[in-house]
Amino acid sequence: MASLNASAKKLPMLKITRPLLALALGAALIPLTGCGGGSTRGRADTRYVARDVNTLYNAAYDRLQRGNYQTAAALFDEVERQHPYSIWARRAQLMSAFSYYAINDYTKSIESARRFLSIHPGNRAAPYAHYLIALSYYEQISDVTRDQGVTQQALNSFGELVRRYPNSPYSDDARLKMDLVRDHLAGKEMEVGRFYQRRRQWLASATRFRTVVDQYQTTTHAPEALMRLTETYIALGIPQEAQRAAAVLGANYPNTRWYRRAYELMEAYPRQRPLGRPNQQEAAAPTDIGTTPPPATDVINATPQVTTPGEPAPQPTPTPGPTPQQR
Repeated sequence: MASLNASAKKLPMLKITRPLLALALGAALIPLTGCGGGSTRGRADTRYVARDVNTLYNAAYDRLQRGNYQTAAALFDEVERQHPYSIWARRAQLMSAFSYYAINDYTKSIESARRFLSIHPGNRAAPYAHYLIALSYYEQISDVTRDQGVTQQALNSFGELVRRYPNSPYSDDARLKMDLVRDHLAGKEMEVGRFYQRRRQWLASATRFRTVVDQYQTTTHAPEALMRLTETYIALGIPQEAQRAAAVLGANYPNTRWYRRAYELMEAYPRQRPLGRPNQQEAAAPTDIGTTPPPATDVINATPQVTTPGEPAPQPTPTPGPTPQQR
């Protein structure tokens, strides 16, 4: 989460630990001044009673300070319902979205934030509304054994925030979470790929591992995906593709256990071939990859280069990319 900013000092009584609270403050949490504000303390409820905007907003603000987010959300909604054309209705929409987020009611939080954006798309608080929507999806991400539809929605929402407001105070945190979300989606592909591999459904597993290499090559799962591709291609009897995957793995991740495993597979392949002796061209492939891993400047479209005996081995060129942190 983003770090707390100075506006957090406006709510010393709030007992929520989410850094998002500080981002929600500012002008939206300034209580209204006027008669009736103090008289509603302790007796405001969510039943429909016609009240002036001062009374409603101050009652909602008071509940928010006390940590009663359920009642605060209902009262902020009442501000919008009873005074839809007031400037405080606009602020109440955003505060309602935050209050629902604070009680983990992510569906209503997303609805409130989207309603705010549909009515006030150019408001200066629009980046925050986008951020709140993305966080609501992000908080619902489940483990990789389950459906990842919400994970993809979180990635899309963070991407929209970064694309529309690249310099907003929420964009840096959004970029970090996008890396974590991509790593999670790659983990899902690896889980399904290993499932097919255990059942010897090689084409299905190769498709999943290839998706990781093509779409999530900067995640922590890329080295394993390349090694699994090497295993799968050997099982399919395609040594050239296995050599290519192992070459890319050795060029970009030479010190990993995944490359050592791929190296052993390619070294042992000629002795394991089930159908006759490999021809001379195929037999040369694992020798080259096992002796000197060729470099690859592109993790996807690298073409293995055979090192001439006696020449110094070229140095591998790691592919740059962010290193996602664990969620």
